[in-house]
Amino acid sequence: MQGQIVKILSNLYTVNNDGNLYECHSRGKFRNNKITPMVGDFVKFDAENKYILEILPRLNQLERPLVSNVDQGLIVTSLKGPDFSTNLLDKLLVVMEYHKIKPIICLTKSDLLNNKEKKEIKKYVKYYKSLGYKVLYNTNLFRIKRLFKGHTTVFTGQSGAGKSTLINMLDKKLNLETGEISKALGRGRHTTRFVQLIELYGGKVVDTPGFSMIEFNGMTKEDIRDSFIEFKKYPCPFKDCMHLTEKECRVKKEVKNNNILESRYEDYKKFMDGR
Repeated sequence: MQGQIVKILSNLYTVNNDGNLYECHSRGKFRNNKITPMVGDFVKFDAENKYILEILPRLNQLERPLVSNVDQGLIVTSLKGPDFSTNLLDKLLVVMEYHKIKPIICLTKSDLLNNKEKKEIKKYVKYYKSLGYKVLYNTNLFRIKRLFKGHTTVFTGQSGAGKSTLINMLDKKLNLETGEISKALGRGRHTTRFVQLIELYGGKVVDTPGFSMIEFNGMTKEDIRDSFIEFKKYPCPFKDCMHLTEKECRVKKEVKNNNILESRYEDYKKFMDGR
């Protein structure tokens, strides 16, 4: 039989086959071949003995969160408590671009901002929209619901950004566990303890444990460069330009001309420096 892994808890893999759920174990050959089954994987499985036999080819995969076969990512980004981080947002955008996953930015906790902070955030929203990214607030529930139909969407973002809270707002029947922000740490507690695939508004969504770090696993410096999509609008004289120390770099000129957001370029330099 064939099905899709919709939940992983410890060593149990929940496989969905036409609405029927099977709690399966993975075969030893996966471990021996260093293959890790992921939520989102389409698999062949033995329904009688409850074993996954084969993982079918993946369209894509993410390492953190560990999920496969997704076509869009909802990057839930807190504006305050935890504070807005361009570094984390840009990292997630780069990873999404590299894996050919459509990014959607969802901003939360705008009600905690003062007028000065709201004005500052508008600058970032305007820029990311100018790049073609969809930017929404978590209060735009109707618009968010319309995003899911026909898609598999991964929810991701830092701990405490409000991913599980948002999913509960979208469908209260899900009643996912949420937690308070740890004021001492300035970040959220990891309240989502496992990855699962949920059917929602004609599509599927992946709720994942929160995290505050992400790595560019498997990506070269050229991959990172090419995932900053605005750089392509300003071709440099040399095709292999890395936009760092080159004297005739047009990207650097456009940063000075305020056509490329300075924070984006600063994040780019940090990523290239391994930070």
